[in-house]
Amino acid sequence: VDAATADPDQAIDALPLLAADERQRLLDEWNATSIPYPTGALLHRLFEAQAAQRPEAVAVVADEQRLSYGELDARSNRLAHHLQQHGVGPDRLVAVHAERSLDMVVALLGILKAGGAWLPVDPDCPPARLAHILDEAQPAVLLSQAALRDRLPDTRPPTFWLDEDWPAIAAQPATPVSSPVAAHHLAYVIHTSGSTGRPKGVLIPHSALANHMFWLQRTHPLLPTDALLQKTPFVFDAAVWEFFAPLLVGARLVMARPGGHRDPAYLTATIRRERISILQLVPTQLRMLLAEPSFVGGASPLRHVFCGGEPLTPELADAFRRCLPEVALSNLYGPTEATIDTTCWDCPAEGELSVVPIGRPIDNVRVHIVNPQLQLQPLGVPGELVIGGSGLARGYLGPPGADAARFIDDPFSNEPGARLYRSGDLARTLPDGNIEYLGRLDGQLKLHGYRIEPGEIERCIASHPGVTAACVVAREDTPGRRQLVAYVVAGQAPDNLAEELRATIRAVLPDYMLPAAFVQLDALPLTVAGKIDRQALPAPAAVDSVRQAHAVAPRTATEELILEQFHAVLERSDFGVLDSFFDLGGHSIMAAQLVNRLQQATGLDLLLRHLFERPSAAGLAEIVDGLNWLARPQASTDAAPAANRDEIEL
Repeated sequence: VDAATADPDQAIDALPLLAADERQRLLDEWNATSIPYPTGALLHRLFEAQAAQRPEAVAVVADEQRLSYGELDARSNRLAHHLQQHGVGPDRLVAVHAERSLDMVVALLGILKAGGAWLPVDPDCPPARLAHILDEAQPAVLLSQAALRDRLPDTRPPTFWLDEDWPAIAAQPATPVSSPVAAHHLAYVIHTSGSTGRPKGVLIPHSALANHMFWLQRTHPLLPTDALLQKTPFVFDAAVWEFFAPLLVGARLVMARPGGHRDPAYLTATIRRERISILQLVPTQLRMLLAEPSFVGGASPLRHVFCGGEPLTPELADAFRRCLPEVALSNLYGPTEATIDTTCWDCPAEGELSVVPIGRPIDNVRVHIVNPQLQLQPLGVPGELVIGGSGLARGYLGPPGADAARFIDDPFSNEPGARLYRSGDLARTLPDGNIEYLGRLDGQLKLHGYRIEPGEIERCIASHPGVTAACVVAREDTPGRRQLVAYVVAGQAPDNLAEELRATIRAVLPDYMLPAAFVQLDALPLTVAGKIDRQALPAPAAVDSVRQAHAVAPRTATEELILEQFHAVLERSDFGVLDSFFDLGGHSIMAAQLVNRLQQATGLDLLLRHLFERPSAAGLAEIVDGLNWLARPQASTDAAPAANRDEIEL
């Protein structure tokens, strides 16, 4: 009122909403994060200092393989010399297409030492998506493993196999590598899901990465006696601090086996065997681990668990404190564009939790909650979370201006050239200064730690000739079981439309973007404004009654055994042997659980791809029976019936 009467001609949306003292608290007091740190620090140099101090100490473990700090330093030096001879230097990208292994750690360090920046590429990335990423990024070199050769496009950058070509790379000197790389140069580029239907490459400089690592070590220090499990897929930035946090302090980096991050039983066994003390999890994984008796039973080697990637609920945080009262729990938040983590909240050991906030900004990072006019919102009032400070990315890979909508001038800073990143996240400031995450302003989703643009999936579904409209949402009809559901309007749809759509999606998008259920509707419900009414979309369970009425019972002992495991993992039994695991709500983490249970129940080497190829109990039974036939000592091709011989050969 004071501002309006003082200047009656100003627009209403320009009127200040905050008194001076509240503005000062939000803008300055709760954003007083300036902490000096070595702004010119480079992570590979910090690792080299550790290697010089403790060359014999174990640096990295992968199953039975181990490398000391001295050996890892020497190997990465040899690779760096090799890469420099092939044009790698400051701001030149090197694509890494590899399974989790010792090779991966050597590759990341070698690229940094050569002065370049790494570009992680998922080995399971669909060919079309992989081709787009390589074409846009134009890396100088591609590093891969010989076993993955068939997954790469024919047209690609100069390629070196980290295993097959190692004898030639090992001929390079193990001496330190000289490079003009500086803190403003790129450290890595990671692609995120894009609203345009194409992934966006985020450009992260060394300075932003160093700020995060120094904050982590200042506030939650790792010790040389610690062991950290690297289990986050390296195409996500949460993996970055898993790689480097232990290697910067002389601790032990333990690499989970490929696919191991989806298997709670394997993770639990690895945590016990390797005495893992530091662990990072998405809440979905934490929930599944807490259900593992061996994870919570007895003395735990863990001392600190970090959660992030999706909202941590008060119920889950309380369950963690009950099961592991001696283990610290921290809740992290941060988009890829702000370098891993932006805010942090340390869960108190006691006290009732009505909300789990995402905390306050980390060192040298500023966070504001604003309205559409970029004015600060008062305490408790929802608004868009915007981020400034040392953690910001350069922007997006691509033509100039591609990042203009997200990276804007900072109206709250007097620093020349200061920018803000508009996260698109809805949040509010709590009375104690902590921030509560409330969701998204747009349709973007976070599911099991993955950042997903539903529009990408919808466009893929709409490419099917029988589909006239599609909508993809995330639902949690069963507590703790949040899943993607696709609603499809199709005219002359084939009976196997869901299977065809699943194949279409898997051809161009990662598996984590595959909907768990496809619901066919006559029309999508609309609001009075003509937009899709997502609140009116029916739950998949409403459609499951049709499935239950036509459920096919097990016809063989193998089908019965497999269906029992389906029931146990999905925690439901209203389906038969012909129903798809994924249509029933299964996702990638649950798929790994199912395969692990089936391996134990059958004694056979079943693979995750078997489930994706034959997702019903009946389909898997055929695979199990075939593997059983091959495993019989007396079985031979000559003794097999002709039909079986042809099938095995095929």
